[in-house]
Amino acid sequence: MPADAASYPTATAGVDFDVIVVGAGIMGSCAAHAASSRGARVLLLERFAPLHSLGSSHGESRTIRDAYPKAHYPPMVRLARRLWRDAEADSGRRVLTATPHLTLGPRGDPALLAAVRNGGASEKDLANQKWGAAFRVPDGWVAAVSELGGGVLNATKAVSMFQSLAVNKGAVIKHNAEVVGIVRKEGEPGIWVKTSDGEEFHGAKCIVTAGAWTRKLVGSVTGGALELPIQPLHMLVLYWKIKPGRERELSAEAGFPTFSSYGDPHVYSTPSLELPGLIKINYDHGPPCDPDGCREEWSSGGAAERVAGWIEEFMPGHVETAGGPVVQYSCLYSMTPDKDFVIDFLGGEFGEDVVIGAGFSGHGFKMGPAVGMILAEMAIDGEAKTAAEAGVELRHFSINRF
Repeated sequence: MPADAASYPTATAGVDFDVIVVGAGIMGSCAAHAASSRGARVLLLERFAPLHSLGSSHGESRTIRDAYPKAHYPPMVRLARRLWRDAEADSGRRVLTATPHLTLGPRGDPALLAAVRNGGASEKDLANQKWGAAFRVPDGWVAAVSELGGGVLNATKAVSMFQSLAVNKGAVIKHNAEVVGIVRKEGEPGIWVKTSDGEEFHGAKCIVTAGAWTRKLVGSVTGGALELPIQPLHMLVLYWKIKPGRERELSAEAGFPTFSSYGDPHVYSTPSLELPGLIKINYDHGPPCDPDGCREEWSSGGAAERVAGWIEEFMPGHVETAGGPVVQYSCLYSMTPDKDFVIDFLGGEFGEDVVIGAGFSGHGFKMGPAVGMILAEMAIDGEAKTAAEAGVELRHFSINRF
């Protein structure tokens, strides 16, 4: 767990920070690291306790893959993969375990075919794969493998790593600091960030990475003038028991892949790694929720039943469904209508002094270091040169597209 830097006192006249980041999940932690690495004076504000499990950046695993139906994501994944390795080297920690990636689905599914093409995968006869016997693939389905295009990220350790790196570069982290306002003050440069306990912090620029709370915060900050169409969804992370004798076969150590199965339901998985004897297989959808609502009342949307049905059809000899998942916990998606991110300047009275990173729609974690660098460059420089050099086209992520 990263050391929580001392709380900065109530700001006085002058620009006390170069960049204030609101929200310390993976995106905010990476943005704080990227900005502080540039020599900026950074304050990272988080409404909850350190490394909490109430948002979208906790848990033991996230996938990383190049196989995307939309061609504008693979360049960002490739940039992120390089930045993940750089951060591991700088910190001396390991948070990324490389694996192959398997894409499955009906041959007539255009999204699947685009993902195979964009990810540089090739169709394989699973009978020739050492782990191929785990799957029962129907006739008319595609099975394509990207040998180096997958991987498993330890989510909580990754957030901790980037926060520690940011603190080492001079960033200040303040937890239990709920931001309730971002304002300008007449005759004063920069912006002021207000918290629920009455503190105010002054900065030249602000980056908002508040996850499922972004819509509420931006709506409040703009007086209702901008309502981002970001809908929080309640997701269940599900771990299933591997049948006796199959444990090693389905492990990352043995080369078992991350995989995505298109069709209905759309499920995804990571190999057995963090919880020996268990494998994570999830349904890639969930019901709408209020992030401030009572979690005990949130619906599961029948996720476990859908995944169990998929397992019984596609992996019946290797994964046990009797009794349901062995482990399950909640995670929040922040879903946009087109499932593309929001990475843009807030505009209006804030111009380019406030940058928004939100709506990562359940597939952003893997790109956290790239998104963080982009947000930091936008705040500090007014443009993201690294993104342009990497072939990342930010026009897909504009607020104005809605």
